[in-house]
Amino acid sequence: MLKRLLALSMIVLVVAACETTPEDTSATGASASGGGSGTTGTSGIPSSGGYTTSGLSGTGGQRGIPGDPAEVERQIASTGDTVYFAFDSYSLDSSAQQALDRQAALLLKYTGITVTIEGHTDERGTREYNIALGDRRATAVRDYLVAYGIDAASIRTISYGEERPAVLGSSEAAWAKNRRGVTVVTGGAPSS
Repeated sequence: MLKRLLALSMIVLVVAACETTPEDTSATGASASGGGSGTTGTSGIPSSGGYTTSGLSGTGGQRGIPGDPAEVERQIASTGDTVYFAFDSYSLDSSAQQALDRQAALLLKYTGITVTIEGHTDERGTREYNIALGDRRATAVRDYLVAYGIDAASIRTISYGEERPAVLGSSEAAWAKNRRGVTVVTGGAPSS
């Protein structure tokens, strides 16, 4: 228990020390994003993910009752299984952090649940760039959940880039819905 608490403290300190100021994603998050393909090397993506760990109240990995994957999936979907990102960013804004806090509380409540974090982008940029950005988004979500106390072995990440849009279209409204990270319950206990 003490080792987990120390490890969690170290993660919080490292993230806090590396923290950068995230870009303004207030209002809808869509209007704060700019145009461009994101392939010029000036992405503006903060190296730390841009999220803070303030307000995290993990229990050091202690988990509760055995969970039925279908029921946990339903509960996560009802509390918010999707977080959204600004254009060309993998920073978790306060709205995303609140959604992940709710997800983490559910994952800590149940034992034996594994999840996959899907990283998605809008259609702008090259396929390769979008796969990498989707991976950064999925990793930012995973890292937040792990810092909260979720066992890293129970979380898998995958990037779909622009390949699986939630909304079809080439408008800012469609792009804003496609820049996302989705938590999907995949089943039982992780293998040890």
